[in-house]
Amino acid sequence: MCLIIYIEANNRHLFILFTVILFLFISMKKYSMPILLSLIIGILMAYFIINQYECYDGITVSKFASKIYFIQSGVYSKKENMLEAMGKFSNYIYSIEDNLFYSYIGITSSKENALKIQEYYKKIGYSTIIKEKIVDNSEFSDVLSQYDEILSKTSDDESIKVICSQVISRYEEYVNGKRKD
Repeated sequence: MCLIIYIEANNRHLFILFTVILFLFISMKKYSMPILLSLIIGILMAYFIINQYECYDGITVSKFASKIYFIQSGVYSKKENMLEAMGKFSNYIYSIEDNLFYSYIGITSSKENALKIQEYYKKIGYSTIIKEKIVDNSEFSDVLSQYDEILSKTSDDESIKVICSQVISRYEEYVNGKRKD
């Protein structure tokens, strides 16, 4: 299918290829069959190689993907333990990786803002870790950049707390699909 699309998209190259093949048939009758056979085999091999990559389940690549910093507050082996520990926070998200529950209390696209959020939580007694992840959601990235701009201009603890809470809510809304009506 890729070969057909390629050929349709490049009609000029196709015309040149057929012209060369016709020239070979006319001028070199003795060598024309092996050359034609080689071209057919080459085209078939290219077709199978291209199809392998179409079916390959690899890394998703998107122009909307962006690197985001998550402020992790803890790792728990049981969901009940995580829910109990995270009860102190108004908004948080969690992910399950390798049968462990990772909880996050802040998200930003700026390393400086991630350090600012981490420092805020350190001041109020929480130990956090900054983790880099890739998020493939253009709407969330746009909203996050607006919050990041505000966050970069503030040093007020209450503002940082509210921004973190709002960003977590927007993440749930845009990325996890949990819209609050």
